[in-house]
Amino acid sequence: MNILKDFSSKTIRLEPDYEGEVTATLVSSNFNQGDRKSVLYLHGYVDYFFQAHLGEKFNANSFDFYALDLRKYGRSLLPHQHPNYCRDLAEYHEEISLAIRHINDASNGEIILMGHSTGGLIASNYMNESADRHLIKGLILNSPFLDFNQSGFKKYMVYLAALIMTRFSEFSKVDGALSPAYVKSIHKDYYGEWDFNHKWKPLEGFPTYFRWLLAIRSAHKKLAASNIQVPVLVMHSSSSAKISKYSEEAKYNDIVLDVSDIKKIGAKLGDKVSLLEVENAMHDIFLSPKAIREKAFEGMFSWLNTLKSNS
Repeated sequence: MNILKDFSSKTIRLEPDYEGEVTATLVSSNFNQGDRKSVLYLHGYVDYFFQAHLGEKFNANSFDFYALDLRKYGRSLLPHQHPNYCRDLAEYHEEISLAIRHINDASNGEIILMGHSTGGLIASNYMNESADRHLIKGLILNSPFLDFNQSGFKKYMVYLAALIMTRFSEFSKVDGALSPAYVKSIHKDYYGEWDFNHKWKPLEGFPTYFRWLLAIRSAHKKLAASNIQVPVLVMHSSSSAKISKYSEEAKYNDIVLDVSDIKKIGAKLGDKVSLLEVENAMHDIFLSPKAIREKAFEGMFSWLNTLKSNS
């Protein structure tokens, strides 16, 4: 089921990996013009691109819009694959670079990379490591996953468990590691206003693989030496809350990550970082209640206009 209207998708064939055939999917707005600046959006974990209003807002503000469903996510998930699995976040560099080159050929060459949550972590490491990062003129991070939302002791214990479990089985996992509260807070069948495919973004999440946790930890550690050269906008909520069952708190807090981690680590990603706090925003800031997300759009486009005037 593909709920999106006014968007087209293109399958990107990638090099086979340790599970066999691999694809990614490039989603494009049908209102792209090809002669203006472009945005490439990367989704989060247990996620895929369904935020049509995000693309529409960029189009209305004179940007072409593209999004990637990364390998083993959403439209790109193949029957033989373990959902959302990777050994190293650098695996995603292949499809990001192919998408960027395609957009660069189809546009005026001004590309902004945008990432939400785990997509923000992937994008940040891409901007430190990839040979194609020179094609990106700016980076927008929407509640980026820059650290685990756990105490230092718990992070260490999870790391030890992951080291042990992956010795016995590459695909050792934890079921039900994610609370359904966040999905309930955004889906229209529960307490939210958005529609999306539960096969690609299930209520209980997908299994969390220990090997994936090690890949995330490695990506986090790399950020200690981050030196992103382009301007970076780090967007975050004004507050976090830890809840196991849905409550109204979920509508006005980041219930997935700790915003203090985002601010502390995000500020050190490069020499041209701007922090944008969005009062009472949800984890995916642009899925927040309308008045809140409109404030977020206003702040983001104000930053983009500054970027434009300084270029």
